[in-house]
Amino acid sequence: MSVVVVHERFTELGGSEAVVRELASMWPASRVVAPIADPAIVGAAGLDGRVSTGALQKLYRGGRGYAHLAPLIPATMRAIDLGDAELVITSHHAFANRVRPRPGVPVISYTHTPARWMWDPAMRRHEAGGRSGRVALDVFAATHRRADRRAAGGLTGILANSGAVADRIRCWWGAPSTVVPPPVDTDYFSPPPDGDRDDFFLLAGRLVAYKRPELAIAAAEATGVRLVVAGDGRHRSRCEAVVGGHTQILGAVDREELRELYRRCRALVFPGVEDFGIVPVEAQACGAPVLALGAGGALDTVLDGVTGRLVEPGSDADVTAALARAMSDFDDATYDPVKIRDNAERFSRAAFRRRIGEAVADLVGPEFVPSP
Repeated sequence: MSVVVVHERFTELGGSEAVVRELASMWPASRVVAPIADPAIVGAAGLDGRVSTGALQKLYRGGRGYAHLAPLIPATMRAIDLGDAELVITSHHAFANRVRPRPGVPVISYTHTPARWMWDPAMRRHEAGGRSGRVALDVFAATHRRADRRAAGGLTGILANSGAVADRIRCWWGAPSTVVPPPVDTDYFSPPPDGDRDDFFLLAGRLVAYKRPELAIAAAEATGVRLVVAGDGRHRSRCEAVVGGHTQILGAVDREELRELYRRCRALVFPGVEDFGIVPVEAQACGAPVLALGAGGALDTVLDGVTGRLVEPGSDADVTAALARAMSDFDDATYDPVKIRDNAERFSRAAFRRRIGEAVADLVGPEFVPSP
């Protein structure tokens, strides 16, 4: 079968690029298309020679900066040449579902999330800088919600990356979906050989507003426990303003150092609401329990009382206090690293491929599913 995988953009490496890599591996003859792509990101995703772009690529300056192109991406998606595709799979964040294949060609959307900035006013407040930025994003969002919902209505099927995303799809698009969690590299992220751990908690990931990293830092400082922060981002200065004598901000770390931190920490602290959240699964694959906000993807990935602890959502003050209690009361003996690791294996690359194959077979027929 001729399969085309459509991705939003290759401007940074994250969980959605891991999904595209697995889809491209499942259908090795498939084409991968995206409006814009940084060659370094394409290479890091293991997709050298597989990705084609369009006219918008000429205006792309490389790196993460693509905001000046965002208004042009919807039209670019509609204009993508899908050729003789017999099946189209979109990797959707905002506009990938706008593609227009030949009549009768099925389109399956792997939805990381409907665009939260488009549908969630609270998300727009986090994303836009200053009043003028918020007004501009409000207007941009309002002009695209109807088209976003209409595009979803024309899909053959929707795969949601978590239960929380499935809820958004039902609420914002009025559509059903099947949950297929994204792949996590549980082969690389594995428990420490000796089982020894150090006396610190870990916060890992990009330092951006919606991840609420400053709440974990404030909780550690209030409790007097050691917190190591592995990550960087535009929210770093706000995090540094909260740091006292108990928190160390390392900045961005490489994959090997991140694995070592997962293996050595007492527990990962995860204060934000994620669509799925690969970091908590990577930590659990290394045998580390997770102290997470009980919302978003963490509800799917953290087993409360078994692989970690879920704290009640609430105001910033409430969440900070709850995380502080969870760190202060933390008892290492409560958690079995073997059970934690077993839970992470539910989200392995092999499990993802199996679920994708089953979903595609159900939606369009087994003839579209390649042999293992």
